[in-house]
Amino acid sequence: MGDEGKVRLGISSCLLGNDVRYNGGHLNDSFLTGTISKYVEWVAVCPEVEMGMGVPRETIQLQGKSASPRLIATKTGVDHTEGMRSFAEARVAELGGANLDGFVLTKDSPSCGLMRVKVHRKEGGPPSRDGIGAFAWVLTTRMPDLPVEENGRLTDPRLRENFVDRIFVRRRWRAMLHDSPTPRGLVSFHTAHKLTFMAHSIPYYREAGRIVAHVGSRPWDELVAEYARVMREALTFLATPSKHTNVMHHLMGYLKKAIDGGDKQELLGLIEEYRQERVPLVVPLTLLKHHLRKHDLPAWVHQQAYLSPYPEELMLRNHV
Repeated sequence: MGDEGKVRLGISSCLLGNDVRYNGGHLNDSFLTGTISKYVEWVAVCPEVEMGMGVPRETIQLQGKSASPRLIATKTGVDHTEGMRSFAEARVAELGGANLDGFVLTKDSPSCGLMRVKVHRKEGGPPSRDGIGAFAWVLTTRMPDLPVEENGRLTDPRLRENFVDRIFVRRRWRAMLHDSPTPRGLVSFHTAHKLTFMAHSIPYYREAGRIVAHVGSRPWDELVAEYARVMREALTFLATPSKHTNVMHHLMGYLKKAIDGGDKQELLGLIEEYRQERVPLVVPLTLLKHHLRKHDLPAWVHQQAYLSPYPEELMLRNHV
């Protein structure tokens, strides 16, 4: 699969600092081009340029009904709807074979906006804020399993962490399907991600466990498809302080006979400080990992992706 240490992400080209905007500019995103870039292989897409609009170009906007808007040039009135749809269908089909782990789109763009894009009324008046970009619509419709976010939402620490968690889980999922597409491989993957699912959604954590319990007794393709659906839906739920607290208490259960009362109270105290959002998650988790490393515990505990879901250098668990 190539470099297993990197995730492969599609991205709106302007976010990488490429001068492809309508005005010849860009929207370079420092987190994407700086902090996370060493762990990512980018697949850049600019729908407007790639379909032939050029740089610079006339601005375009969504017009009409929010459920089925048209993509219209603001000065000449040229309708780019069908051209964009044809391009997007073909480009997304290509991306379907590109082994993507996720996609980052451009906020507010009539082609790449993921949500709350302006839809203008033909008769005038204030635009609604309930549209989705023309390219983004095709991408999310044709690739519903793909983790997708937009750059504006990634400024929120919890949304950023959630997206990065999802893309690294998907990379590991692709690795399993490539390297060990067997019942044993699926069981191993699930075992390593049990606490990750628990941190996002208890109901989906349980459902994933029920699916894996039928490994060997159900058709492989059916089982994998259902597990992938449950995994995707589970990870759309944010891992909140209360959910993380529950997971850390669960892990502490394996230490109850291994650490003394003082260490236990120190750890419980830090977990409670985190639950009340007084310290970042990295504080109690670092101490918890310290105790877990020191003791002879079941192998699956040490193998939990939850403990190191992505490179620590990203420091995504350092926010309160």
